[in-house]
Amino acid sequence: MAARTNLARVLTTLAARTPISESQSFCSNPFDAFRKFSRSHSSVAVAAQQSEMMDSEYMGLEMGGLKDYQDYRRSLYGQITHKAVLVDAVGTLVLPSQPMAEIYRKVGEKYGVKYSEDEILYRYRRAYGQPWGKSRLRAEGNLKKGVVAMFDMCWTVTLNTYVNDGRPFWQYIVSYSTGCSDSQYFEELYNYYMTDKAWHLCDPDAEKVFKAMREAGVKLAIVSNFDTRLRPLLRALNCDNWFDAVAVSAEVEAEKPNPTIFLKACELLGVKPEDVVHVGDDRRNDIWGARDAGCDAWLWGTDVHSFREVC
Repeated sequence: MAARTNLARVLTTLAARTPISESQSFCSNPFDAFRKFSRSHSSVAVAAQQSEMMDSEYMGLEMGGLKDYQDYRRSLYGQITHKAVLVDAVGTLVLPSQPMAEIYRKVGEKYGVKYSEDEILYRYRRAYGQPWGKSRLRAEGNLKKGVVAMFDMCWTVTLNTYVNDGRPFWQYIVSYSTGCSDSQYFEELYNYYMTDKAWHLCDPDAEKVFKAMREAGVKLAIVSNFDTRLRPLLRALNCDNWFDAVAVSAEVEAEKPNPTIFLKACELLGVKPEDVVHVGDDRRNDIWGARDAGCDAWLWGTDVHSFREVC
């Protein structure tokens, strides 16, 4: 694990010329991750000794570019810490640029949506959080009255699942959240969420860090509970070429925390789970799911605060 902290220092130095504002979410101190880890996994004495060793190893070293990074890494570890890194999409790689309820309301005004943003958010959470039963994927509600009462409306519950482009699933979510089943309204919302207007990158240094990782031999993949819109979204954000593979739940037909989707990503990369670390912002879906698959896992915002701290 000391290796991970050293790599964080190196990646920090690589980007040292990039100004870092206080408002950015990642750590400006490269030893923050080390201190957090040491407090929970080792004694104070051992932590202090490790810190002194790192200082002596790093002192006087000036990183001039990627070659220096690779040479330094090999000199310390002989090989990379992990052979592959899996990255969660929403909440880790990308964030919505505006609150979902705000978009649903603004777009919906011309279609007669009357609910407030608070009402939309409440109904969205209830619809999206339905029990899955025995399915590995979320089930959709068929918008027909009768049979089974769900919340304050009646639906016929079917076993159709969130697969491929996810349209039936999202039609149900949008209709229940807003009370509007207009197909044009749905299409406008659906298409909006695969554009660069809807999303932005969490970490502005992601491209630089991922490039360094890939040049050093680390394979990268996205593992996301998403549908086929993820690929056009990555293209819109100019980050589709950062990754060697993309594992999407609607294609794999298994959602995180189901280990199946993590194992599929490992298969696509040609690596063993024990050689992989997954980074995500959801303790249940990302951390527990990845560990159940045999991968290492770090919680975004707690274990790591930027991609510089990964590996």
